[in-house]
Amino acid sequence: MKKTIIGNKNAEKEIICTLGPASMKDGVIARLEELGVSLFRINLSHTGFKDVAGLIRFVQNATRVPICLDTEGAQIRTGSLKNGKVLLSDNSIVRVSREPILGDSSNFNLYPLGIITRLEVGDLVDIDFDSTLAQVIEKKRKFIRMRVLTGGFMGQNKAVSVDRDILMPPLTRKDLRALAVGKRMGIRHVALSFANQPSDVGEIRAFSAKDAFVISKIESIKGVANLEEIAAKSDALLLDRGDLSRQAPIESIPWIQKDVIRRAKKSGTKIYVATNLLESMVTAKTPTRAEVNDIFNTLNDGASGLVLAAETAIGSHPISCVTMVSKIIKQFENFPNGYSEKKLKKTNSFLLVEPHGGVLVNRVRNNFDKKEIKGYKTLTVDKTALLDAEQIAIGTFSPLEGFMTEREVKSVIARYRLPNGTVWPLPIVLQTTKRAARRLKIGDNVALVSEDRGVVHATLRLADIFTYDLKRIAKEMFGTDDSNHSGVQFLKKRGDVFLGGKIELLKRLPSKHKHFEITPRQARAIFESKNWVRVVGFHTRNVIHKVHEHIQMLAFQRYNCDGIFIHPVIGPKKKGDYVADIILKSYQRMMDKHYPAGKVVLGAFQSYSRYSGPREAVFTALCRKNFGCNYFIVGRDHTGLGNYYKSDDAHKLFHHLGDIGITPLFFNEMHYCKQCSGYVEKCRHSKEHILSISGTEARKIFKSKESPPGWFMREDISKFVLEEVKKGNKVFEH
Repeated sequence: MKKTIIGNKNAEKEIICTLGPASMKDGVIARLEELGVSLFRINLSHTGFKDVAGLIRFVQNATRVPICLDTEGAQIRTGSLKNGKVLLSDNSIVRVSREPILGDSSNFNLYPLGIITRLEVGDLVDIDFDSTLAQVIEKKRKFIRMRVLTGGFMGQNKAVSVDRDILMPPLTRKDLRALAVGKRMGIRHVALSFANQPSDVGEIRAFSAKDAFVISKIESIKGVANLEEIAAKSDALLLDRGDLSRQAPIESIPWIQKDVIRRAKKSGTKIYVATNLLESMVTAKTPTRAEVNDIFNTLNDGASGLVLAAETAIGSHPISCVTMVSKIIKQFENFPNGYSEKKLKKTNSFLLVEPHGGVLVNRVRNNFDKKEIKGYKTLTVDKTALLDAEQIAIGTFSPLEGFMTEREVKSVIARYRLPNGTVWPLPIVLQTTKRAARRLKIGDNVALVSEDRGVVHATLRLADIFTYDLKRIAKEMFGTDDSNHSGVQFLKKRGDVFLGGKIELLKRLPSKHKHFEITPRQARAIFESKNWVRVVGFHTRNVIHKVHEHIQMLAFQRYNCDGIFIHPVIGPKKKGDYVADIILKSYQRMMDKHYPAGKVVLGAFQSYSRYSGPREAVFTALCRKNFGCNYFIVGRDHTGLGNYYKSDDAHKLFHHLGDIGITPLFFNEMHYCKQCSGYVEKCRHSKEHILSISGTEARKIFKSKESPPGWFMREDISKFVLEEVKKGNKVFEH
């Protein structure tokens, strides 16, 4: 029975990822592991022997994913060159020396150095994958001369092929020394380059760990011919299309690939495919459609997995490359019998966090006939009720499909869960008066009408009518029934009858900030277009200041995130809060001038603060989960109010609820330390060096027509806000 890759026994389609200068970093390796890489490859052809042990140790400390040492094998390569690349001109005569030199356009080495003794006058030498073609015209003991037949650029350490078979040992001296180091350091995966015959596999096994997992690379016509015999001695095969195309016409490679995969599967041996899978992404951020088709068809041919080489070793976007391969694999595995419109609409990306409850709710009714609602009973509601209906409909409150019934409210209040067990911390209710409720009965279709404009924005299929003692629900929701609490005030004035049932949104609410609003589906589409997988969400109702900026960037860097989703609340506010226009414009300035380019998305959250402390903190996190965030910043006294909640109450509730599918990132109160010259939670310096300022204090300063200190808010942001105050424009809610 064939062995599986150690540590990845349940993987179906695997990803082998080559590490190099672009990816040999703690954070990048951690991200690649998270994206499902099965095996990290160290390519000995591009690694000096003196670096092998250090690289192995570095990777072992960074990940639990196993490492594969990929040998140089029986291959001729170019030597070191001035500036790494030289131009060979048509019809020029070049000298290939047996002595090691730093090569130029007329004199260079081929490795191994002794290989030139095996060349004969008349041999055609193909250098650097069809870049240059030369012919041997003279042979001496210490050098050979060649005439360049087809000129072009020649890179260092590039593959060279000759138009006849030259027998070479399967392992180089460097291979043998590196395998010995790997064996001592616990490396159990090895790849044999240019496996030509079954005895080659025996050779590498003799110098590897006793239980080594041997991947034999098929990259020559001889290897293709001896495939079954090589497979019998190997744990897996790897088809390297690049080196194989030096010996076979490139137009034959697709047929050879299909044949090799078929024969490998028939023999019961895993088969991986490498070379040029995402070649364009070595520099570009996105692949070509041809590359995506190639990968999908390679999987469809039956390949066990895919190997990324230059894409992740030296490319500009190693994480994006693995993200793209992972997405294609997910598409392949999730649509075994083809795609459907329903499946495609379910979610934008298989790699973004799953919506809460598993499905992103959509209760938006498009192109409805106004005649349909003529017979509906009507209920005039305030803006907050319509805001809730809109957010339910577009999926922000998934899995909710409407306003909660009594059973749901009681379950959420008592257990922080919906009746089906899904975590949900906050009642989302539609309140009305007894007088208005007298006209309604369960089963009615109710048109919800805006109190200011008389427009029907949504409909409610009435499933429940119930009362709930307002003092009791206030105590349960807010931890107090004190009428000075903003949330309690709001609850008590809306009525003591509750209506539950599913809604449909017919018309979205108007807003001068509509162009800033992003639905959960749109956010996911944006994140996918940016190849973001790890997204940190930030909830706020304040103008941006440096402490918040510091927390955002700290979360972004510490958790190796792809991007930040800034999502300020722009609905109705309490007296003294910043108005939405000022908040959004302050963040737009940050986007234009200060945030790292392409790493931040700004969206307006058309909702309102409920001031319910820890319950609302979890609620705001779940909303951002539905937008596609898998991290959420939870600050000190998050969504709190005055002294009604302890500063760590929200942190405690998150811990109590456990895994909710989005990771809270906890930050306590940040201070500025003059001695540290930075923002700290704690430091060893005495109190006189510690500066602290709150959002409330900043608002007071602005109202006094002064600017907060520079360490607290960027000068251009404070200048903008102060100018608005001096102009008499509305900056705070009255």
